[in-house]
Amino acid sequence: MMPLALATVGEENTVKKIGGSAEVKKHLENLGFVVGGNIKIITALGGNVIVNVKESRVAISEEMARKIMV
Repeated sequence: MMPLALATVGEENTVKKIGGSAEVKKHLENLGFVVGGNIKIITALGGNVIVNVKESRVAISEEMARKIMV
């Protein structure tokens, strides 16, 4: 298990755990990051990442990406 921020670009991953406060977890869940869901990093720039999640592209900060374990 590793943070999403360290995952390889173009590789499909499965969300195993979401860390952070209840508010952060709820925010990420609303964006489509749920345990068991598949996500794929499209691009990473300066630690920030753009991911494909549930047929959508979502940009998240490095801080948020470190709370998502894959």
